Amino acid sequence: MKKFTFDIAAKDGKARTGQINTPRGEIRTPAFMPVGTAATVKAMMPENVRATGADILLGNTYHLMLRPTAERIDALGGLHKFMNWDRPILTDSGGFQVMSLTGLRKLNEEGVKFKSHIDGSVHHLTPERSMEIQRLLGSDIVMCFDECTPFPAEESVSLKSMQMSMRWAERSREAFGDRPGHALFGIQQGSVFKDQRQESADKLRAIDFDGYAVGGLAVGEGQEAMFDVLDYAPGMLPDDKPRYLMGVGKPDDLVGGVKRGIDMFDCVLPSRSGRTGQVFTRRGAVNIKNARHQDDPRPLDENCTCPTCQNYSRAYLHHVFRAQEIISSMLLTWHNLHYYQELMAGMRAAIADHNFAAFEKDFHDQRAMGDIDRL
Repeated sequence: MKKFTFDIAAKDGKARTGQINTPRGEIRTPAFMPVGTAATVKAMMPENVRATGADILLGNTYHLMLRPTAERIDALGGLHKFMNWDRPILTDSGGFQVMSLTGLRKLNEEGVKFKSHIDGSVHHLTPERSMEIQRLLGSDIVMCFDECTPFPAEESVSLKSMQMSMRWAERSREAFGDRPGHALFGIQQGSVFKDQRQESADKLRAIDFDGYAVGGLAVGEGQEAMFDVLDYAPGMLPDDKPRYLMGVGKPDDLVGGVKRGIDMFDCVLPSRSGRTGQVFTRRGAVNIKNARHQDDPRPLDENCTCPTCQNYSRAYLHHVFRAQEIISSMLLTWHNLHYYQELMAGMRAAIADHNFAAFEKDFHDQRAMGDIDRL
């Protein structure tokens, strides 16, 4: 079976472009992974997600273990067949979702006991069970089980959390075993404390993972604090392995993350925003429910090649959103995912041409001009 490998084609400063090779296909980096929480990218058909340029999707361990269950998905042929996506899938470990269940969970060294938000049933998620669930799903990239440290956290609390996550990382690696063609990523923790980030990175490197994530960010610390951590955290991780910033983010977060050496991203923002009437363009965000769009015959972005911009006016998009028509979520999500993939493609090309600084300046200059309907 083809092995999981990572090839760096070019660097420009800390920014890198290359390719992750998996048995199910190549992932061009820097990469943005659309989120398919419950085995679907909301409001999108799988073939349409692929048409935007996505090489890989993210699935959610927590939600899928509760409904329809990992065992059911396995019996039906695995997650790829179940959701009709034949390319790579990364699944998160469930740690982030469990963290958010305040009052519904009990955490100790063994793992986390929690009540389902769906029916109140009790579940026990451990590193071993997380690995089992992700094996049943058939994930190409598996995330080790960790505790996502909340923000803000006192230094002593963050240290205790990080060190437990590192012990869980060891148990995850042992439970994952030898699975040719599948990859296991470790997750760096340590909140905003540099010494803790270094300790976490050292422990993860000693365990030896196929890739590494920078976890514990995008949890309320703000972009400035996130970038402060990213100025040093990725460099603590192996240079020859993929680096994944979990749960990020806005377009300017992606550009800032790539600038600091991140190779992979995921976020619900483009699809969630599409369902709530916010769309992303090269000139910044547009709120389609605003009344000024109701008589506007122009597309969202005249330079965009997505089907939404090629075939529908702002006036129509405003109308179907206001009318709560299902097509609104479909068209706005399609545009947003297309925009995100074009942004990633632009960064890959700029790094290959050793022109990332100019790309970054142009990105910010265009956004500073404001939405095109104000021109």
